[in-house]
Amino acid sequence: MIITYHGHAEFAMELSDGTVLITDPYDAHVGYAMKEHQADAVLVSHGHGDHAYTDKIKGEYALVNEPGLWHLTHDASVEAIPSVHDEVGGAKRGKNLIMKIMAEGLTLVHLGDQGDDLTDEQLSKIAHPDVLMIPVGGFYTVDAAMARHIVDRLQPRVVIPMHYKTEVNQDWPIADEKPFLQLMGKENLLPLPLLRITKGDLSQQPAVVLLQHR
Repeated sequence: MIITYHGHAEFAMELSDGTVLITDPYDAHVGYAMKEHQADAVLVSHGHGDHAYTDKIKGEYALVNEPGLWHLTHDASVEAIPSVHDEVGGAKRGKNLIMKIMAEGLTLVHLGDQGDDLTDEQLSKIAHPDVLMIPVGGFYTVDAAMARHIVDRLQPRVVIPMHYKTEVNQDWPIADEKPFLQLMGKENLLPLPLLRITKGDLSQQPAVVLLQHR
C-alpha cells in the first residue's frame, strides 16, 4: 500500500491491485492545490466543505459517509464509526465519522475531525491499528496534547499527523505540527513524500511519519 498526503485531512491510499481510497477531500478555501483525482472509494468523515468536496473526484466511486460496514473490494472494507466534532457532544460543530480501513492485512484508522477523547466503545473498535491518521492542530479538532493522549490509548504502530497549520493556512486558528511532534519526542522529524507499507514490513516502519502535502 502507498499512502500519500494531499493536505489538511485528505489522503490517498493506493492498494497493490490499483484500488484507490481517498479520505476527506478538501475544497478551495483550505488553500492547498486543487487537483482532480480518480478514486474507487471516497471516505467522508463529515459534511463540511473542507472535508467533503467530492466534485474534484472523477469517475465512479463508492461514497462512504454514513455509519456502518462497507465492503469495497474482496480485500478492502471500511467501518465508519460515529464520533463527535467537538468536546460538547457535537453541539458546536456536529458529528464526525472515524474510518477504520481494513486492506491487505493492514488496519488503518482515519479520525477525521475528531474533537474529543475517544469513548470506551470507540476505543474497543479501533485499538492497536497499524496506521493512525490523527488531527493535531486544535481549535476545530483535538489539540496536540489530546492527540498524544489518544495515541497513548490506541497504541498504533505508525502515527501520521494531519489537520495542522502550514504555509497555505497561516490565518487559521490552529497550531502547526511541531507541538505534537515534540510530545512524541520527534522534534527533528523530516517529512517524507509518501509511505509505502505492507503487513510484512510493519516492524521496520517508524513510529511517527510526517508526510509532505502534495
